[in-house]
Amino acid sequence: MTFAGTEVTRPAEGGAGALAPAPPSGARQVWRRLRGRPAALAGGAVIVLLVLVALGAPLLAGIEGQDTTSYHADLVNSASGGVPRGTFGGISGSHWLGVEPGTGRDLFARLAYGARVSLGVAIAATVLQVLIGVAFGLAAGLGNRWVDGLLSRITDIFVVMPALILAIALLAVVPSGFPRPVLLTLVLGFIAWGGFAKIVRAQVLTQKSLDYVAASRLAGSSPWRTARRELLPALVAPVLTYAAVTLPTNIVSEAGLSFLGIGVTPPTPSWGQMLSSATTWYQADSAYVLLPAALLFVIVLAFTVFADGIRAALDPRAASRLRVGTRAGRRAGREAGAATGGGETA
Repeated sequence: MTFAGTEVTRPAEGGAGALAPAPPSGARQVWRRLRGRPAALAGGAVIVLLVLVALGAPLLAGIEGQDTTSYHADLVNSASGGVPRGTFGGISGSHWLGVEPGTGRDLFARLAYGARVSLGVAIAATVLQVLIGVAFGLAAGLGNRWVDGLLSRITDIFVVMPALILAIALLAVVPSGFPRPVLLTLVLGFIAWGGFAKIVRAQVLTQKSLDYVAASRLAGSSPWRTARRELLPALVAPVLTYAAVTLPTNIVSEAGLSFLGIGVTPPTPSWGQMLSSATTWYQADSAYVLLPAALLFVIVLAFTVFADGIRAALDPRAASRLRVGTRAGRRAGREAGAATGGGETA
C-alpha cells in the first residue's frame, strides 16, 4: 500500500519478514522450564498437598470427628502395656491412621496438626533468615570498606558458628512458658542467616559495576533507592533458590530439636516430638514410628527435588553447562574407546 507517496510493503504472512511472536515473560519462561522437569513438578505437588493438609488440619480433624488431646483408654490394651487394639495401630473408620500407644490419642489429627507446626516453623524461620541475610548483604555490598569489613566479619562468625549447639543452648535457658514454636522460629532464624548474607553481598558487588546501576547512581538516586529499584530484582533468583534449599534444612532442624526434647513439647504435636515419643514403641507398634518418619522423609525429599528444579529453571545456563559437559564427556569416552579398540586391532 502507498502512504504519503511512499510505498510500504506488508510482509507476507508466515514469510521471513513476518513479525516474530514476542518472547514469553520471565515468569512464563521459568514455568516452561519447570514443566520440563517432572520430578520437580511431583515434588511441588507433594508440597502443595502437605501444606493444604496443614492449613486444613482443623477441618480434616473435624471430618474425622477427633482432636489431638482426647484420650481413648478403651482403644489401648493396658494388659500389654498400652499397645493399640486391632491391626495396624488401631486403624478404623473413626481413627483413619490408628491411635497413639499408651494414650489412645488419634494419630491422624496429631500428624495433621504436627504438619502445621513443622512446616510453619520452617517457613517462618526461612523468611526471617531471608530478611536478615538480605539486609546484611545489601548493607555490606553498598557500604564503604569499613562497613563491608565489619558486616562481613559478623557474617563469618554466624556462618562458622555451630548452629545446632547454639540452638540447644538458647532453647535450654529460655523459660518454658515462652511459646515453643515461636521460640524455635526466632532461634533458627537468627542463627542461620549467614549464607543468605554472603550470597546477597556477592551479587551486589557484581551488580554494582554494571552500567544500569552506575547510571542510576549518576542520576542522583540514593544507595537504598538504587538497591530497591535496580539491585533487589536481580537478587530474586539466587535468594529464592537458596531459600528453597534452606527450607528442608530448617524442617530437619525443628524435628531434631523437638526429638531431643528441647523444641516443641507436649501436648502440642510435632513430627519430631512424635518421633521422640515413639522410640519406646518401635517394636510393639511400628506404625507409630513409621508415620512421622515417613512424612519427614517425604517432605524433605520433595523440597529438595523442587529446589533443584527451581535452581535449573531460574538459572538455565547451569543446567545447559551440565548437559554440554556430560555430552562432551560421553563423546570423549566413546572416542577413547574407539581409539583403544582400533589400536588393539592393529
